[in-house]
Amino acid sequence: MASTTTCTKPRSAAFTLVELMIATALGALGAAAVLSYILFSARSSAALDNYFDLNLKTQLAVDRLSQQIRQVQKLTACSTTNLTFQDYDGGALKYNYDRAAQMLTRTKNGAQDTLLTGCKSLQFSLFQRTPLSNTFQACSTATATNAKVIQISWNCTRSSSLGQTNSEGMKSALVVIRDK
Repeated sequence: MASTTTCTKPRSAAFTLVELMIATALGALGAAAVLSYILFSARSSAALDNYFDLNLKTQLAVDRLSQQIRQVQKLTACSTTNLTFQDYDGGALKYNYDRAAQMLTRTKNGAQDTLLTGCKSLQFSLFQRTPLSNTFQACSTATATNAKVIQISWNCTRSSSLGQTNSEGMKSALVVIRDK
């Protein structure tokens, strides 16, 4: 019996250059997709955090303004950006909106507190208690002595920590002076 030996070439287990280039391109596309998802998630999270912070601060300001204005005895002076009240203890309570600094401050007994920052606009409006005929809407007034209802409207903005996203919050509240 004669044995025949054939010469076989050992098979190589390596990738060809074309296969390596295709694998590298697919890996780069996958990495780019993951990176873009991470960046999108970071921006979205920053925008949500920013909006939540703005909403919380404006709601706290509404609550504080409402509580304090309800307790005053009367409104003594006013403009669209300033209010001065005679407080429950007889002292002066002032609210001032500074357009240049974009902030609302409260002053009582010489102590000044900042209620809002980043306010692009803020306006105080005065109303009498007497409603318009056949409605429940209060009638606007121009004098402080007739004011029973104060409307406060503002628009605040905040930039996120990434500096790209702005959150905007608009609030409006009607506050009735109880002692008047």
